[in-house]
Amino acid sequence: MHRSSPKHRKMIAALLALPAFGLATAASAADGVSYNYVQGGYAATSTDGADAEGFGGEASFAIHPNFHVFGGYNNQEIDDSSVELENWRAGVGYNHPVTGNTDLLTRVAYENYQADEVGLDADGWSAEVGVRSALTPRLEGYALAGYEDGDDFDGAAYGRLGGQVKFNPNWGLTGDVKFADGDTQWFVGPRFTW
Repeated sequence: MHRSSPKHRKMIAALLALPAFGLATAASAADGVSYNYVQGGYAATSTDGADAEGFGGEASFAIHPNFHVFGGYNNQEIDDSSVELENWRAGVGYNHPVTGNTDLLTRVAYENYQADEVGLDADGWSAEVGVRSALTPRLEGYALAGYEDGDDFDGAAYGRLGGQVKFNPNWGLTGDVKFADGDTQWFVGPRFTW
């Protein structure tokens, strides 16, 4: 009868442990929140004056365990007109873990609004603070309070709620609603996370 050496037993134990380690790492990544993603989809705005709809997209990249950069683009046509409103934004975020699945989140961004048909080209900034959490391995959500201001438009406070249903560790369906006095903006679409 052949006996394996202690060195061989350790190597076999290590090889048997690799799949378990891989599953634990994948579960941890699936359970937490990631700041590496791209998403795109349907966007709409409802205001006291007019409604609009179109498309939008956003990307976020972690540059450090606690910092990420993000940017987005949104293009909507105002109903019953030929006016297209574009919104560009780019910013940086700070995320501070409070548990393994929940972060306190702060984001600051440059904002630009353009509508060539009416000569609008307005620059401004926004700041948001709130919480983002993986509520279950397949569901995450966030709640943010924000403020937006600029030289060409009045400052306004807003709230933002959003979430994502994860189909697997990479693909999910995300939704977001930003609401201020007399202005509600919606987004829904697929997200790819890594």
